[in-house]
Amino acid sequence: MINGGIVLDTEIIWKPAVAALMLGYLLGSIPFGVLLTRAAGAGDLRQIGSGNIGATNVLRTGRKGLAAATLLLDLAKGWCAVVIATAFLPDNEQLAAAGAFIGHCYPLCLAFRGGKGVATLMGIVLALHPPLGLVYAVVWLGLLGTLRISSVAGMAAAASAPVGAAVLGRFELVPLLLALALIVVWKHRENISRLLVGAEPKIGSKRG
Repeated sequence: MINGGIVLDTEIIWKPAVAALMLGYLLGSIPFGVLLTRAAGAGDLRQIGSGNIGATNVLRTGRKGLAAATLLLDLAKGWCAVVIATAFLPDNEQLAAAGAFIGHCYPLCLAFRGGKGVATLMGIVLALHPPLGLVYAVVWLGLLGTLRISSVAGMAAAASAPVGAAVLGRFELVPLLLALALIVVWKHRENISRLLVGAEPKIGSKRG
């Protein structure tokens, strides 16, 4: 119908979709690492270590509690975006998830210089399919504990998400999770360069 029916149907579709995307982006854009370190008097996180706003760099301030809080809050951003969208904007959970991830990695409030997305992606995966979130956590924490190289653990965990989704039969999640995993790898491109020359620092190092 051209007399309003199609227009109405289109509005019904795109308005919740845009709302879910914006909800996710706004949640994801909250720079908890920057806010927590500043509130604790630990300085500007962007001027410390690698300059990244994630938990690994917060750890370089020597504040383990702040690092743990940053990790949990960054994870919660992704989880909350999906859960809220599920409750109020059904069928738009993946858009909310994408928005949260992009918001964390490219926040407007920090001139689009955000984190690398590993913790936020874990929150997204946990909310979309909890068993897959368990796989993600095992890969991430297992490699963190054994190799103690944050970049390797993060990239491996991100890669496990689309693979795990396919293995568990959640094929509808594969395109989104593959795209987000590729962004995680892109955000780690400097780490990859250091890995290739054996210069990537381990957890606890003051650099990288």
